[in-house]
Amino acid sequence: MSLQTTRIEHDLLGDRAVPVDAYYGVHTLRALENFPITDTPISIYPELIRALACIKQAAAEANQELGMLDAERARFIVQACEEIRTGNLHDQFVVDVIQGGAGTSTNMNANEVIANRALELMGHARGDYAALHPIEHVNMSQSTNDVYPTALKLATWFGIFRLIEAMAGLREAFAAKAEEFADVLKMGRTQLQDAVPMTLGQEFSTYATMLSEDEQRLREAAELICEINLGATAIGTGITAHPDYAALVCRRLSAITGITLATAPNLVEATQDCGAFVQISGVLKRVAVKLSKSCSDLRLLSSGPRAGLNEIDLPAMQAGSSIMPGKVNPVIPEVVNQIAYEVIGNDVTVTFAAEAGQLQLNAFEPIIAHSLFKSIKHLHNGCVTLTERCVRGITANRERLRAMVENSIGIVTALNPYIGYANATAVAAEAHASGGSVYQIVLDRGLMSKEQLDRVMRPEELTRPQPIRLAP
Repeated sequence: MSLQTTRIEHDLLGDRAVPVDAYYGVHTLRALENFPITDTPISIYPELIRALACIKQAAAEANQELGMLDAERARFIVQACEEIRTGNLHDQFVVDVIQGGAGTSTNMNANEVIANRALELMGHARGDYAALHPIEHVNMSQSTNDVYPTALKLATWFGIFRLIEAMAGLREAFAAKAEEFADVLKMGRTQLQDAVPMTLGQEFSTYATMLSEDEQRLREAAELICEINLGATAIGTGITAHPDYAALVCRRLSAITGITLATAPNLVEATQDCGAFVQISGVLKRVAVKLSKSCSDLRLLSSGPRAGLNEIDLPAMQAGSSIMPGKVNPVIPEVVNQIAYEVIGNDVTVTFAAEAGQLQLNAFEPIIAHSLFKSIKHLHNGCVTLTERCVRGITANRERLRAMVENSIGIVTALNPYIGYANATAVAAEAHASGGSVYQIVLDRGLMSKEQLDRVMRPEELTRPQPIRLAP
């Protein structure tokens, strides 16, 4: 039994001892030493690892078809990539999510893990690069500068559609509450002041509609990332790649991922431009802003329970205080608010990093990737949490809502066509001065009968356009 704990690998800086059981190699080892930034490895984003494996598999298949890579090496590279795509060896993708070098460390990490697993499948020891080399074979016809941005686009695409699925679940939960509360009359508010009546169902339907709109915006943004620069190699000229490689590898990658991809018409432009990431980040910010607004509404509507609006009850999830017995806080909307603030900050980071690209390359794509992936992941988790641990359990305080409508001065707007502007103004003034209800004052003044007033106070009369009935 061998007691050897390391193997020796060589790069342009010299020899280094790599853990013998590691699938990564010397380039990854140096990156681990150089970038102890977040203590968060790239494997935290499995979509990125999956994307890298898809790209390396497509490249091996294309290079074999073009006669540049022999069938045996291609077969084992593909097999290693397929294993990684299913989730194997993700723990070997260890470089930090924030790194210098425009993503080179990530690309090297992928090359080395794939090469060493392929060597193992071939019956060779890890590190026996004479048989199959991470750069010569796994990275053939590629550069970090076309692999990394393509991987970011694929990973973003995977993540966006997971996010859309989570948003759809939240939208359906809000829509179900809109239907449940369709007959619950309440006061609408503008600038936090009483406005005119509406139904609680109408209020909840707006949250569903906002999500539906943003699902569509995300789908539109996803179309932008289907254009890739794979085949551009270093700066977009395609140096070291076969003339037919770019078109072929794009077709192979489309088949592997199930995404309809297209090679950018100008690969020099596509290699330096981060506009698609800026666009996606902006849409994620839009989702976050509107989701946060909805959560702030839920917190306000449930405030109290005695000294606030107390129009709805959120499900109680945990004790709210270590000092105030019985206190329950709106912790689920609060956490979603915080996610939104993070996403807004991530968008600023993406904006600055995209602007900072120089000449033929943007060296700051790692922070763009980290920011985008955090936003997508946290929004996804926030939507799922809000759906399952808050929205589905919301209940309406129907009697309080009705009482607030009857006591609100705001309903005189709805009564104006029936009793006239002068009478409505007088009723509003008396209600405000006395604290009495508009409903009772109208009855006391004999301006409408109880039957007439109850008919007008029905939700279907107060919350949608009706034929004008002019006051006498």
